[in-house]
Amino acid sequence: MGLENAPFSKTEYDRRIALTRSAMMQAGVEVLFVTDPSNQAWLTGYDGWSFYVHQGVILPLEGDPLWWGRIQDANGALRTVWMDDDHVLGYADRYIQSTTCHPMEDLASHLEARGYSTSRIGVEMENYYYSAKAHAVLFSELPNAVPVDATALVNWQRGVKSEEELVFIRKAAVISDKIIRIALDKAEPGMRKNELVADISHAGITGVGDDWGDYPAIVPLTPSGRDATAPHLTWNGNQMRTGEITFFELSGCYRRYHAPLCRSVFLGKPPQSMVDASMALTEGLEAGLEAAKAGNRACDIANALNDALAKVGIDRGGRCGYPIGLSYPPDWGERTLSLRPTDETVLLPGMTFHFMPGLWLDDWGLETTETIVITEAGPAQALCNVERKLFIKD
Repeated sequence: MGLENAPFSKTEYDRRIALTRSAMMQAGVEVLFVTDPSNQAWLTGYDGWSFYVHQGVILPLEGDPLWWGRIQDANGALRTVWMDDDHVLGYADRYIQSTTCHPMEDLASHLEARGYSTSRIGVEMENYYYSAKAHAVLFSELPNAVPVDATALVNWQRGVKSEEELVFIRKAAVISDKIIRIALDKAEPGMRKNELVADISHAGITGVGDDWGDYPAIVPLTPSGRDATAPHLTWNGNQMRTGEITFFELSGCYRRYHAPLCRSVFLGKPPQSMVDASMALTEGLEAGLEAAKAGNRACDIANALNDALAKVGIDRGGRCGYPIGLSYPPDWGERTLSLRPTDETVLLPGMTFHFMPGLWLDDWGLETTETIVITEAGPAQALCNVERKLFIKD
């Protein structure tokens, strides 16, 4: 199909591959095998729900990348990648969940046929989609190759977003605004949580105008009451109740690009300590946004937040954000730098983050967050437009 169905221009893909090859040379990688579906999509445009089987992108130092995967998924690659059809490789179904053979045997044969049997081969060793068995089989089939840990090599190249990517993230942010407002508007005593999540999901996939919604990399996180002391609970069939706080951690998604947004609602009259914490959190967010300037460091954002919280006796510590953009389940983060006091990574224009200073205390939890982009000059820009506060429905 070539570029017919790919979401970005050839110039954009050329930019990405040039960045990756530069990083490969610095790491001493002669050929890279990428399994993370986000990295596959970023390099080639491949988009399909097939990451539960072995698949990946082969990127040498010269020539177009190759997509490799299950033969029935090769048709999906032909429909989505920007490369010519002869750059899509499919392995037979007999390899799937077999006890007598493994897909990595097929991958090894392709690498050997292309002259890489003695090369330094980069693989994403700390990754959800590359198993210990896969690694063992691949390099037992290529005993003269040298494995190189290329974990996050591609991820780091994704940090600064192009103008084409920012268009997609801004579209996702508009969808995030919509679904957060629906969650806040519909939350009321007696509302069953699963029905509220159904409304959120319907709105997110419907999208806004012609900008349709994709499935987010993380399902709606919507815990209430004591459940909100934990950051990653989903939902149940219980009714929402007066006297409880609920936080909504959601993201619109457009063409796999995300813009996470969190807000919290209290049904009834909240305790003053919760109101005070929410106000301090908002103050900390705004201080962090002011510190999120090109040339400053990731730790400057975290320190500005923590200083504001310390004024009301809250010692949050830890990580308060991470880069976001293109992603697949189970996570919408890019898994590189972190917004925390020890990370001195310099902020660059075009970087996008989920600035995520959630509070999870002994009796309740509270989340007010923003998706932000580092600008050429001045503070970071928040991409969503929902008021920063604890929403109260008394």
